Formats: sequence, C-alpha cells, structure tokens
Amino acid sequence: MSEVITRFAPSPTGFLHIGGARTALFNWLYARAKGGKFLLRIEDTDMARSTMKAKAAIIEGMQWLGLDHDEEIIYQSQRADRHSEIAEQLLQTGGAYRCFMTPDEVMAERASARLQGRAFRSPWRERTQTSAPDNPSFVIRLKAPLSGNTLINDQVQGAVTFANAEMDDLILQRADGTPTYMLAVVVDDHDMQISHIIRGDDHLVNAARQSLIYEALGWKTPAFAHIPLIHGPDGKKLSKRHGALGIEAYRDMGYLPEAMRNYLVRLGWAHKDMEIASTDELLKVFDFSGMNKAPSRLDFDKMASINAHYLHQADDDRLATLTLEHMRNIKQWPVDKVAAKRVRMAMQILKKRAKTISDLADQSYFLIRERPIPLSGKTAKPLKGDALPRLARLRNELESVTDWRADALGTLLQDFADKEEVGFGKLGQPLRAALTGGAPAPDLGASCALLGRKETLARLGDVLAHPKED
Repeated sequence: MSEVITRFAPSPTGFLHIGGARTALFNWLYARAKGGKFLLRIEDTDMARSTMKAKAAIIEGMQWLGLDHDEEIIYQSQRADRHSEIAEQLLQTGGAYRCFMTPDEVMAERASARLQGRAFRSPWRERTQTSAPDNPSFVIRLKAPLSGNTLINDQVQGAVTFANAEMDDLILQRADGTPTYMLAVVVDDHDMQISHIIRGDDHLVNAARQSLIYEALGWKTPAFAHIPLIHGPDGKKLSKRHGALGIEAYRDMGYLPEAMRNYLVRLGWAHKDMEIASTDELLKVFDFSGMNKAPSRLDFDKMASINAHYLHQADDDRLATLTLEHMRNIKQWPVDKVAAKRVRMAMQILKKRAKTISDLADQSYFLIRERPIPLSGKTAKPLKGDALPRLARLRNELESVTDWRADALGTLLQDFADKEEVGFGKLGQPLRAALTGGAPAPDLGASCALLGRKETLARLGDVLAHPKED
C-alpha cells in the first residue's frame, strides 16, 4: 500500500471557520492514524481577496487546534508557472483547446445549452488556431468527453456516477494567463502526491470534473472522501447567525483545543458508543467507515458539555494561566500580582462549576476586584438594618481565626449565624455583598479562604467604614 498523504487547502479570504477546521481535523486524523503525512496548501491565487491577515489566522487556528503539518506550506500563487506548463501540455496532447469566444458569445451559447438541456461546448473545440481572429484573446478549455460516464468511488458517499455529456468544457487557464481553481488543484494535488482528498460534499461534482483532468493528463486519480457539511441547530445551512465563526472565536470564548477536537470529530463521525475520546484514542480507530452521510447539526450545549469534561480534568496551573490571559486580553480586566496569585489558588475549586475558560474568568472576578468594592442597588440592599452591626461582630470574630481553611470557615460562619439566632441567609447575603459586590463566587467559606484572611477582613472593613445606603 502506498503512503497516505492528505492535505488541507484553504483559501485565505477569511478566518478558519468551524467547517474548515473540521475538514482539517479529518485530514490530519486520517493521515496520522495511517502513519502518513498531512500537508498544508494555501490556495491564494485569488490575489484580490487573499490577505496576509487571513493566511495568519488560518495558520494560527491550526496551531491552536494542535493540527501540525508536515513539510513546508505550499502557496498556490507561487506555482503559476507550473500550472501554465500543464495547460500547455494539454494543448499539445489534444486534451485541451484554445477558445476565442467573446463574453457575449459565451453568454449566448450558455443560454442555448441551458434551453436544450445540454452541457456547454465551444465551437472552437473542433477549430484550428489558424482561423483565430486578429489580436485574439483566448482561454484554454478542457476537451471533456462527449459520452460515457465518470465514476467516483467515494470513500464516504459510495459509488457516484456522472454523465460526461452533462459536464462542460471547463476553463483551465483564463485569458490573462492565470489558472482556474480546477486546473491548479489537480496539478498541486498531483505534485504533492496526495493520496486521499478529504473535503466537504459540496465539492462532489468537482471530483468528477477534476477526474476528467486527471484522465486527460494520464495521472492517477486520488481517492475521494466527501464529508457532509455542518448545519445550524435548526437544520439549515450554517451561517454567521448559527456560529459560522472563525476558530479563534471559540478559543476566545474559552474552549480548550482538545475539547474542540473531540467535539468536531464527533460532528459527522462515530465509533460504537465513543463520545468522549482523547486524540490518542481517536488515532487508534479513526477511519472512513465511521463517517455519516447526513449533515451534522451544530450543538452548542454539547460543545460546552464536552469542554466542561476536559476543563475539569485539566491541570490547574494551565487553567490559571489561560484564565488570567482571558481576563487581561478578552475581558480587559486589570489583574495585579496579588490578585493573580488568588486566581491561581482558586482553580481547583472554581473549575468544578465551570464549562469554559470564560466561565472561570467570570467566577474569578470577585478575587481581583479593586477595593473598595462599589455597592449600589441589589448589592447595597442586604446591608441595611441590623446587617452592618452583625458584620462588625463577625469581623471581630474572624480576626481571631487561625485555621483559615474553607471547611473550617464554613463551619464558623454557620455557628456564628446560630449564635446570632438568625437563618444563614441573614448573614450570608450581606457577607456575600461585602466580599464580592454581587459577582459570582463559590460558597462563603471557600470565598473567604480564596480571598485570604487579610483581604477578607479588609473588604469587611471597607463596608463598615463606608456603608452605602440606597
């Protein structure tokens, strides 16, 4: 068996969206599972729409997902001479011809072909260049077969047959000498020795057209595997309103790359009852036999659930680093060294209730709040009546505490409420307002422990010194 070589070939006209990320993942997994190579090609021949920013976003997105590629990145725009060489070769062998039709003539012929229910054919297909007009402008077209069928034995879709009579004479090279997508992709895949082309099923008809080019060149056609597209939760084609965002957006929302790999691979592929699977586990079983033929639906609840699984198992130091980066770069909250230390110590407790890094940042916010914490509205209401004198008595008792652990503090707070002969809510509400300003936080014993003795007493002191009446 020849070596398995797959490729991901995005166009750098935008971000690496979630569908493209899944395609890259499937190519990467298949190559790695079979002990082959995974290559990256940037299809940047559309110079008007290709941008350096988009190229960087694609590469960065793949790096974040952990999809490392073998060999150097191929930039299609740098291979124009090779594409022209093959177009000329097809002219010489009779597999292609020069078409001198004007745009108006092409439009009229297309309309006629549509009315007659046939494929587009140029009259220049059977003419010679000696009859070309003066100062000619021409394109190079593939001389497609007029009869017979093209069979695609797709690894996912099965055997799919296309009638040759229904396929147009494709343009291979434009009048300005630039190659079309159809020619460039065939030449590049051949030269890169791609063995398996794995891509969305919206390219299935392109497989038939490209097979004709392979045949005309006498080249071996790669194996095709066309995977169903991702749809939105409502079953409709994925759009921005569904979440057709760049993969970096999911990173910024606080998803972990290993969780995204797990979620994306299950979005169109299955193996027995495997739901949660590490990348190492996937590499042992990944194959085309597990591919679904029907479109998959994006499910944000499922994505968050899988992410929560990986987050709960993640190393606390790593989570703390990601959370602090999220706070500073995404939330744009100032975090000093002292507050950062509190956040690091909080991970083991806080991650149990979080699903994303963004959740962790929100739950850690009370730890980094600058003093004095502003109190107004709902946060000020619990501090009315006898709440402040009770907090003053609690502060005095806390000052003498030496065992500053969460469970010991929790017991102390409950005992204090019993001694005050009030329900815990009468103590808990004003204490939470004083310590967090209404921000999300764990139980009060844990909150005091995470803030530390000095900060807890200081926040209580702020409220007692400057109570806010509303």
